[in-house]
Amino acid sequence: MPRYRRGFDTQAATEHLARRDRKLGAWMKRIGPIAPDPRWRKTFDPVDALARAILFQQLSGKAAASIVGRVEAAIGSDRFHCDTLGQIDDAGLRSCGVSGNKTLALRDLALRESRGEIPDLRRMSTMPEEDIVAALVPIRGIGRWTVEMMLMFRLGRADVLPVDDLGIRKGAQVVDRHEVMPTPKELQERGECWSPYRTYASLYLWRIADFATKAAAPTNRSQD
Repeated sequence: MPRYRRGFDTQAATEHLARRDRKLGAWMKRIGPIAPDPRWRKTFDPVDALARAILFQQLSGKAAASIVGRVEAAIGSDRFHCDTLGQIDDAGLRSCGVSGNKTLALRDLALRESRGEIPDLRRMSTMPEEDIVAALVPIRGIGRWTVEMMLMFRLGRADVLPVDDLGIRKGAQVVDRHEVMPTPKELQERGECWSPYRTYASLYLWRIADFATKAAAPTNRSQD
């Protein structure tokens, strides 16, 4: 059974992308190198990461971090999984500021973990990206984009292109100097030349989108 490496050679990715796409390559040179993400080498609990992704949805980082801190205090742990989430009832979650929909999502996550339906990190190391997506998107509150962020920022998969992401579509629009953003289907086709380093292309497209909108700081799109 093949094992999938966490992380990739960013220098090889740079050379490949610059050779296959001169327009993107010019922007990459302008922006400069993007360093490997240190989290590619760090172990993590997928259930905990998904729980935090749920809690951070549709909130500012500061507000979400405050809610997470209250839940951690209530369950007496800094790790979210079926056992620790079982230490607090729905009313307790609501008192911490967790919405009704997010409470249902956390309960579904914990239930699926208790049934063994969520692959752990070791199992994910042998699973193709699409199999990981298929295993996780049935969880309430977890969509494809959330799983793609885990694949990119936590698992370090080299060839992920989140075609529905507005920032990536905006970056592609800037690179190609088009009047409108490409559709997800158009972006999928446009990005074929970036494979097998579509993750690294995506990181640059986000930077390019931030540059075009004169963002004061890069937009955080990971699951911190």
